[in-house]
Amino acid sequence: MISESEAPKKLSKNESIKEDSHFLRGTILEGLADTSTGAISADDSQLTKFHGTYLQDDRDLRRDRLKAKEEKAFSFMIRVRVPGGVCTPEQWLAIDELADTHANGSLKLTTRQAFQFHGVVKSKLQPTMKAINDTLLDTLAACGDVNRNVLCNPNPHLSQLHTEVQAITKGISDYLSPCTRAYHEIWIDGELSESTQEEEEPIYGKTYLPRKFKISVAIPPTNEVDIFAQDLGFIAVASDDGKLEGFNVTVGGGLGMTHNKQETYPRIADVIGFCTTEQVNQVAEQVVKIQRDNGDRSDRRHARLKYTIEDRGIDWFTGELHQRLGWELKSARPYEFTTSSDRYGWSQGHDGKWHLGLFIQNGYLKDTPEKPFRKGLNEIAKVLDGEFRLTPNQNLVIANISEETKPQIQALLDEYGISASQNQSGLRLNSMACVALPTCGLALAEAQRYLPDLLSDLEEILEQAGLRDDAISIRMTGCPNSCARPSLAEIGLVGKAPGKYNLYLGAKLNGTRLNKLYREAIGHEEIIESLRPIFLDYAKNRGEGEQFGDFCIRTGLVKATGQGPDFHD
Repeated sequence: MISESEAPKKLSKNESIKEDSHFLRGTILEGLADTSTGAISADDSQLTKFHGTYLQDDRDLRRDRLKAKEEKAFSFMIRVRVPGGVCTPEQWLAIDELADTHANGSLKLTTRQAFQFHGVVKSKLQPTMKAINDTLLDTLAACGDVNRNVLCNPNPHLSQLHTEVQAITKGISDYLSPCTRAYHEIWIDGELSESTQEEEEPIYGKTYLPRKFKISVAIPPTNEVDIFAQDLGFIAVASDDGKLEGFNVTVGGGLGMTHNKQETYPRIADVIGFCTTEQVNQVAEQVVKIQRDNGDRSDRRHARLKYTIEDRGIDWFTGELHQRLGWELKSARPYEFTTSSDRYGWSQGHDGKWHLGLFIQNGYLKDTPEKPFRKGLNEIAKVLDGEFRLTPNQNLVIANISEETKPQIQALLDEYGISASQNQSGLRLNSMACVALPTCGLALAEAQRYLPDLLSDLEEILEQAGLRDDAISIRMTGCPNSCARPSLAEIGLVGKAPGKYNLYLGAKLNGTRLNKLYREAIGHEEIIESLRPIFLDYAKNRGEGEQFGDFCIRTGLVKATGQGPDFHD
């Protein structure tokens, strides 16, 4: 617990950048107009994150450009906010077209149910952002020290319950969106307003949050949203007849850490009570405000809500929340999660509509002569009478397809080879990777470009062991910031250095237990040889229905992970 008498610490530089930014305006417009460089200033590159875009450069080209005394190959990554991951066919077509005309010809489906464009050069940044807004999607608060895209269970098989929960998810997203007019002025109008009307952010304040904030909404028994990895979560509670009664509330999850810094660690969220559907936005607002007022603004590595709760205690947090609400959460209701995996293939909902779950390797869509999947999905969008749903596992659901349209969709899947691509191992179907190199400035090792090859080698062992179709989750990130949530994978791989990864084992497939460090800083062959005997032993000696992560705990390969700071024990 922290002492109330501790002297105030010096604020991080980001705090003064936000304070002086005039509600996120900074000098962004001036920087965009500067044609002498493909970059923008360091301060403005912090502010543009709030607008949904990151300044990056192609790290594959850094050395050659340095030798040639040329500027880095700068470009921007743009993240498109899609609350709950629901996207109309018209929006899909527009986003897909922008990937070719304004970006590098690829489209990324993220672990937060968002789209990402890569390779957008500075001269195309404003036109791209404006075109995105024309689709009735936006990039506001897709990044930055604010609440980001709100996740929702993507499974439309639950029909009416999902429809209701999705509407609540969209409501949370809208309610917590920043109010600043800077976004519209910079990206839509292209000029700052001369209005003298005083601006305010009623929820965030002038300096917004100490760090990013993440919310998800889950519908048991599936936990695709990884509810316990979120700063704030709402677990839907339904009556016996399927009616939505309200939500259990979770707080304090977060997976990011820093190598060799024991004071940073992943943390599983706490369940603190139950609220009604009408109370959701009020709870969300007050949780955000508690973090706004009490989060650490001096050390960004210690600035997430999980550390606020660890420092002050969950009882303090719950009491503070109840005081601000003016009423108390009720006791949490019973719930159960069985898996965090996506549902693949065709399924039919209670209303007779068809839904199709598609595996998208690492959420990466880029046409090749052998795999013109983007083209195929584009053609599907042209005839689709339902919608697309991006999943938190980087996959895709084509939802609410009529009986009449289903044969057309299947014919297009066959024509473009998408059907054949779905015959994957259980390990690959439960895999995720962040983008990492060459564009992420934080990446220490490969992820998206490497994981498919690693999986191919591991699949040879799985075939030998008779485990090809078993659901085993594996996730890889190029650094410990955990964008692909590796701490909740039965097999987690976190980049430590070029070609080297920390190997973690023992999480639970339903996303309710963290994994534990098993081997440190190992390369490709060592990863293979570390997992080979475990896979073979698991195939031979597992209990009935025993999942891989549970087997790793039972056999003593790793200990069940402690919470908070105990993660490193």
